[in-house]
Order: sequence, then C-alpha cells, then structure tokens
Amino acid sequence: TRPKLKAGNGEEFFARNGRWNIARKKLIRTSSVKRWSVVNFSARCDLRGLVQDLKRVATGMGLEYEDPHTVIEESPSLRRAPVARRVEEMFAQIKAKLPGAPLFLLCLLPERKNCEVYGPWKKKCLADFGIVTQCLAPQRVNDQYLSNLLLKINAKLGGLNTLLQIEAARAIPIVGKVPTIILGMDVSHGQPGQSDRPSIAAVVSSREWPLISKYRATVHTQSPKQEMMASLFKPRGTEDDGLIRESLIDFYTSSGKRKPDQVIIFRDGVSESQFTQVINIELEQIIEACKCLDDKWEPKFTVIVAQKNHHTRFFQTNSPENVPPGTVVDKQVCHPKNFDFYMCAHAGMIGTSRPTHYHVLHDEIGFSGDELQEFVHSLSYVYQRSTTAISVAAPIAYAHLAAAQVGTFMKFDDMSDTSSSQGGGHTSVGSAPVPELPRLHEKVRSSMFFC
Repeated sequence: TRPKLKAGNGEEFFARNGRWNIARKKLIRTSSVKRWSVVNFSARCDLRGLVQDLKRVATGMGLEYEDPHTVIEESPSLRRAPVARRVEEMFAQIKAKLPGAPLFLLCLLPERKNCEVYGPWKKKCLADFGIVTQCLAPQRVNDQYLSNLLLKINAKLGGLNTLLQIEAARAIPIVGKVPTIILGMDVSHGQPGQSDRPSIAAVVSSREWPLISKYRATVHTQSPKQEMMASLFKPRGTEDDGLIRESLIDFYTSSGKRKPDQVIIFRDGVSESQFTQVINIELEQIIEACKCLDDKWEPKFTVIVAQKNHHTRFFQTNSPENVPPGTVVDKQVCHPKNFDFYMCAHAGMIGTSRPTHYHVLHDEIGFSGDELQEFVHSLSYVYQRSTTAISVAAPIAYAHLAAAQVGTFMKFDDMSDTSSSQGGGHTSVGSAPVPELPRLHEKVRSSMFFC
C-alpha cells in the first residue's frame, strides 16, 4: 500500500513511487532556530547570502528562524595549525563573542569528505558543551540543498518533518495499541588494516510512544572486530551501565511514564552463522537489563535481523524498470521453515535495486506475516533526513549514522597507546583496554544528533 503522510497545517498526501515533495508544504512539528551563530573554518563562501537564503527557505517550511547572533571567522593564520588547536581557538572566540552558550551552531567546513575538523568539532560540541551543530561544505548551494539541510536541523533541534498518517491517528496495528519500544542495533568496525581500532556499537531507540518517528542513540566502544554487542547490559556493582538501560529509561520518561510491554529489535550486520548468538547473547543481555530495572516486568520480544549483503535481486519480466517500491517477496525464494522475507521499500535508481532480507529470529509479540511486513514498510518512511522511502528500516539507518558520527570522535585521538600494547593487533580479544568514548552531554543525549 502507498503510505499516507502528514505535513504541517493538517495537510495529508500520498507518497508517489516511494517519494514525496515538501516544497510549498510546512513541516509538521517545527523547532525554532534561535540563539545561534555561524562559525566558518576557512570555507570560501558568500556568508551573508547563505544566511539570507537559509532564512527564506526556513520561513517557507514554517520554521521560526532568528538571524544569527554573529558570524565567527577562523583567523587565516590558523589554517595550517593542528586540528585540536583550531577547534580550541574557535571555542575561545565563541566564548568571547557570545553572551552565553548558543543553542545551535552552523559550521562551515572547507572540504566535504573527510574534513579533519569534523570529528574534533563534533566531539567538542556534543560531548563537552551539549550544543546542537550542523556542518556543511558550501560548494553548490541551491534551495534544494538548503531545504535538505533544514530537514536535518529541524530533526536535531527536536522537531519532526513529516509523520505517517497511521502514526498520528494511533492506528498502527499491534505497535500503536500497546506501549512498544523499537531498537535498532549495529556494530561498525575499522577499515581493513586498522586491526587495533575499536569497534563501535550503537543502539538507537524510539521515544514518545505511540510515535515511530522519534529516536535517540547511545554508542559504546568494544574490542576490535567483535561482532556481538558486549555492552547491552554492563553490571557495575548494583548499577547497570549498559546501552539498553538508558534507552528504556528514556522511553519511560518520554512516553508519559509508561514501560514498554513490547520490544522490537532490529539487528543489522550479522550473518546466518551468528543468528543463534544474537538470541543467546544479545537478547539475553537485553532481558537482563529489563530485569535489572524491574524484576517483575516481563515485556514481549521480537527480534529481526536485516541483511543487505546478499546476491538476490528481483526484476519485472518484460520491463526494464526496477520493481516498484514496497515490493515484498515472502514465498518461493525464502527459507522453507523460518519466518523471513525480502522487501524493496525504496525507489531504485538506475541499475537493479537491492532488496533487504529480513529474518524474524524470535517473535513473542505474535505478528502475522502481513502485519510485520506492513510495519517494516512503514519504518522505511519515517527517516527524517530525506523525502523518500529508504531501503532499510529507519532505526537501522540511524544506528549506522550514530556509530559513524561518534566514531569520528576517536579518529584523531592518539590511538598509539592501545596499538603498541596489542602487538600488531593479533593478540586475543580483550587483552588491551578499549578506550571508552566520551559520553554525550545531557543536553543532547536524547536528541537526534546523528540525523
């Protein structure tokens, strides 16, 4: 079915072919861009024009948009300085020129990919000061670019761009009836050749039930190349310092003091040989984390693994077109006994679109095949960064983003102390202490900072 979406001013519209246009539409829940400033790390750009264009596009989308307090330029003598110093100096200027801590910073970077300032800048803003920040590299900036940028800014500042109509009407089967938390879990590893780079585990969790569009993330490091998540439940004395506890508490406080009676877990990046480990190790840890919070509380669990690295493709006979968005295959090419299905939720570009293969490893909630497919399809439409359906359920996409962004915090830290103790990275797992990531500041901890 074609999902129906809701924008601001009560406007409702259908997605056509997995896409929709928000030009001349208002966003459904807008944040206000106030007490903010622009910082420029030596990017060449007509700044005044950019700020004016941003204001014009933002007003069209219904955002309250104040003019920036000031624009802070990096002094040219610092361009060749070490990255840490450039970021420190920029914050010294922010403290000197602003009356108090800004609520938002727009950061202009000189080059798009792999800009060395990005990681240290994000770390300083998110971990040390709790400031929401949006980076851009102004090469070809047009209105389309700016409206995409504002989708991200609105989501980061606590707004919502569009909602599914069934979500707004509390009409999602099963999930809309009983308090349900949706988790997305992913582990990202260093590039080949970096055997001593810790792996990064991210858990993204839904908040403000009955919404399925709002999420937050927690991220931890673990031993290099370890695929199973080690820190879902981490007892320290009587306390639990794991990733799941924080998600459950946040769900409770943001959903009107309700505990989730249903937990739906989307796990990415595991092969079929590891399915039993997901159930025996990860699900067990999640159950422990729930028991640690309240030993009388017994939610129902559903565990779904998503795989994109496979060689199955679908095409339409007698047509050069890709399969239409929303195509589901759950017969013939699936497992004869297990509960699995292929879904192509997105509109494929040129070339053959790759479906996502979902495996339901465990289902206590008791979804029928159609209900679960409809629900996963809905989750491809709640990704706040784009106006298209995406190829995988949004919590998984967010877990990738959170792991990647927080991973840049470590990229430029001096990792030599861990690499030397590991002797080339061939020692047994867990022999060297894994450097811990800095915790995010409480002001941004529950925001969609990764958006």
